[in-house]
Amino acid sequence: MFKDLMRTIFKKYLLIIPVIACLLLSINLNAQEVKQDTLSLVNDFQVEANNAILIQDFDTAINSLKIAHNLAALSKNNLLKASIHISFAELQYNLNNYYGAISATIKATALLDKKENKVQFGKVNTIRALALIKTNNLEEAENYLKEADKIYTKLNDEKNLSIVIYAFGVLELEKGNPQIAINYFEAAIPLLKSYNLEHHLAKAYLLESDALLKLEKTENNLNQANLALEKAIIIIDLNSCHGLKIESFRLSSQIALRENNFAEAEEYFSQYVTKKDSINIVYINTISKSLSSGSNVGDLNEIIATQQSDLDEKQKSINFGKVTTGLSIALIIILSLLALSLFKNNNLRAKANDLLKDKNIELTLAKEKAERASLAKAQFLSTITHELRTPLYAVTGLTHLLLEEDPKPDQKEHLNSLKFSGEYLLSLINNILDLNKLEANKVEIEKTTFSLKKRINDVLVALKKTAEDRKNSLHFEYDDSIPEKLIGDPLKLSQVLINLIGNSVKFTQNGKVTIRVNTIKITDDKVNLRIEIEDNGVGISKKKQKSIFETFNQGSLQINRKFGGSGLGLSIVKNLLELMNSKIYLESTLGKGSKFWFDINFNISEKSDNELGVESEKYKIDYAALENVSILVVEDNKINQMITKKILEKHKMVCLVADNGLDAIKMVHENNFELILMDIHMPGISGIETTQRIRGFNKQLPIIALTAVTIDENLDEFYKAGFNEIIPKPFKPEDFFDKIYRTLEASKSAIS
Repeated sequence: MFKDLMRTIFKKYLLIIPVIACLLLSINLNAQEVKQDTLSLVNDFQVEANNAILIQDFDTAINSLKIAHNLAALSKNNLLKASIHISFAELQYNLNNYYGAISATIKATALLDKKENKVQFGKVNTIRALALIKTNNLEEAENYLKEADKIYTKLNDEKNLSIVIYAFGVLELEKGNPQIAINYFEAAIPLLKSYNLEHHLAKAYLLESDALLKLEKTENNLNQANLALEKAIIIIDLNSCHGLKIESFRLSSQIALRENNFAEAEEYFSQYVTKKDSINIVYINTISKSLSSGSNVGDLNEIIATQQSDLDEKQKSINFGKVTTGLSIALIIILSLLALSLFKNNNLRAKANDLLKDKNIELTLAKEKAERASLAKAQFLSTITHELRTPLYAVTGLTHLLLEEDPKPDQKEHLNSLKFSGEYLLSLINNILDLNKLEANKVEIEKTTFSLKKRINDVLVALKKTAEDRKNSLHFEYDDSIPEKLIGDPLKLSQVLINLIGNSVKFTQNGKVTIRVNTIKITDDKVNLRIEIEDNGVGISKKKQKSIFETFNQGSLQINRKFGGSGLGLSIVKNLLELMNSKIYLESTLGKGSKFWFDINFNISEKSDNELGVESEKYKIDYAALENVSILVVEDNKINQMITKKILEKHKMVCLVADNGLDAIKMVHENNFELILMDIHMPGISGIETTQRIRGFNKQLPIIALTAVTIDENLDEFYKAGFNEIIPKPFKPEDFFDKIYRTLEASKSAIS
């Protein structure tokens, strides 16, 4: 009986309650129209005022702001009122009435809630800081800018942060630091451009031009100033920024004067003075109008009266709407709960089953996609490794041959730099082409005796030309108490340093990059060092600092376009330092520069030989025993043939060359070779198949794979094919002859 009664009630209210709820909601919505209309109207007038400020239509700006202010006065919305004061502050700033702008920001601050209205607080602080700069209150201005920077950084608000960065540039220019100001403008310009803040972008270019003219009087600085001014004028003309156009005349006059175009300089300066006087009169008249509380009030009486009348007529509806809204919502909730209770169990089960099926399908598809991507990546890396190593073998081989031909001292320095760069490039290729291997800590760290000071000097020599192109100076500060010979991995360390120093050089112009190496702690057999790389370039934002060490990550798309780079360098640095039990740290401020540093431990070597001698000691090669040894080189690349043959003949070995596998098999039948150097990728049959065929009739002849193929994970396959040893290209000559010598010695022992 009770169930039947509930079912009847449910059916009855199922039809009636939605109708009642819709009626009550419509009453409430009508009651809110007046408030919404007022907000919309205020917003429209405020937007109109802001647009008028940018094109210096000050009369329109003042009238629109006054109407917006009077309409906002009818509201209890403090945020709305504060936004009017912010717009008024921007107007006064553009009129050069800086004290009026400061007064407006104080009124806005009083109406804002610091926790709830963070974006508006940032705007108020930025405008107040810019006005304080113009009144020479620089320290106070800097504090407000730091507060705004903190707010927008926390909110990840790059649009407003770009204006703060620009303001820091204005501050530094006023302080008399033109280079730091340029760094801030360089950091702000890509962001201003990306958010279409054309007015601020034009200002940034103008001020950058001004700052460049304050630097040392060089042709490069003058050209850069002229370029920045030209960019500003294009934006000014497109956007009708009349006030900024006047400032461009002053800068044009200065540039013409530097270029000894005195007539042109006088003409520009005359235009500047004339138009500046005219605009100052406009500013004074406009400020007077903006401060006159009586002006245009009559125009507002009708609008205000109409709004007040509407509010009075609908006040009762608003109060009634508040009550009926609560009631309608309560009834709808009750109805919904009754309906859901009848079906929830079945629906939950059905949804859970459908969800599980969908997730299983998604996981299966994702797994298959990941496997295909992994296979494609492996195939790509295998191919590109060979393609990169082959030309690099020619570079390193020819460098070795030239170094052995008694070059002149200045030629030797260049060849040593080329040799160093080749070694670095080989190490870089090995790591970049297998980032998964690097991140999985599968890269092995070598233990070799080396001179740290010489290694860093080699890096600086390699980067010297790049630094000079960007007008940068390199400074090297080295603690002389550091032992001469250390034990570690010099190639990996060079790769870390060349990435960090190269990064600083790339993001600095007309500046300084400093490399410091200091001792933290030293014992009998170990030394703990701190290595720092510091620059005074454009810097990195706090937001980007969190992701800068991720693979393929750069500061921003604009920075990538401006400075270039793949975004791999810092990721490789991070991984390599972790392999060496170290960690990279960063301090950076936009516009002022960056500092990277890491602490690293090295064992101290007891040997006193020079670095080359120490590295050669591990190779005990009897070069006399290699004289007149008959060797067959199987290689299809003509340049590689020539390099390998010359390297062998330098040590009086007899060398013949085969262009492909079939020729090699024929030559082995016809000659008594003592050793074969076999390439892997060749036209016709591969080196592996060629070796297998030779093993069919000659089991004893030593065969070494001389290949550009990455063989780390394919050693068993090579040995099963019949190879005695493997030499990856490009190689160090010492490694090359060491393996040849050992292979020949092992072959003689097996025969005897």
